[in-house]
Amino acid sequence: MGLFSFFTKEKKDDLEKGLEKTKEGFLSKLTRVVAGKSKVDDEVLDNLEEALVSSDVGLETTIRIIERIEARASKDKYVSTSELNSLIKEEIESILAENKNVDLENFDTPADKKPYVIMVVGVNGAGKTTTIGKLAHQFRNNGKKVLLGAADTFRAAAVDQLEVWAKRSEVEMVRGQDNADPASVAYQAVERGAAIGADVVIIDTAGRLHNRVDLMNELTKIRKVVQKVIPDAPHEVLLVLDGSTGQNAIEQARQFTAATQVTALAITKLDGTAKGGVVLGISAQFHIPVKYIGVGEQIDKLQVFNKKLFVESLFKGVA
Repeated sequence: MGLFSFFTKEKKDDLEKGLEKTKEGFLSKLTRVVAGKSKVDDEVLDNLEEALVSSDVGLETTIRIIERIEARASKDKYVSTSELNSLIKEEIESILAENKNVDLENFDTPADKKPYVIMVVGVNGAGKTTTIGKLAHQFRNNGKKVLLGAADTFRAAAVDQLEVWAKRSEVEMVRGQDNADPASVAYQAVERGAAIGADVVIIDTAGRLHNRVDLMNELTKIRKVVQKVIPDAPHEVLLVLDGSTGQNAIEQARQFTAATQVTALAITKLDGTAKGGVVLGISAQFHIPVKYIGVGEQIDKLQVFNKKLFVESLFKGVA
């Protein structure tokens, strides 16, 4: 398959539409940066820094971009708007490439890991349960047998919500009694997944951050019990973040990466915000690849993340 064969015109259109608000805000700021300027001078760089920070790229990542552009501009004398935009585009792609962002073509899992166990973490309200449901739908559409584990047992509503998504996605779900030990539910889910020949087991976990020690202990316990069934599980720890919260999403990433070993990110709700720059900021700051992005509320609007298409969509139409 070709590099973008999975990304049909419909999916590309969904991505462009989902990034529309971010694009409008980001590019309008870039346009103002170079308005009336004939060269990339200190004023342009200062204004560019302000534009990137205000687009929720994050200060640390912004400084990296500015330093690179300053070095290249002083050497190559980039002067036009299109050249500066191209330079920014190249640097954004470069930073995403440095942070282990692998361009996936579809919702797939390694053939030698069955079931492939995904532990999903994130605060309540970030779209965690919804993302699990959409993942289940996409995996199932890709021919995978999927099982969900409802280990967010402290909120009955979370279990009920996940059950709704399981039915919508037409996949099986393991649930325990109300207030059951989350680790026991995770164990039952992985055991059941192995027994029925599931390709993917997705485990929901409690979305609490009020006490990092409690969170760490719970996630560590879940990890240990599932390893009794599959020694190298979980194969993936997916952190779900609400892209519309901007810098707050970065703080959540800081909290969760301190509590457990996060291996991948899902950034949700990008279609309703102008803060899509947070995708770059989080990936660069924590050196964790973005694996999925949400560009709409519908069940099929979760996409695998492709850094090149993401940046191209962001800059589409720029001269």
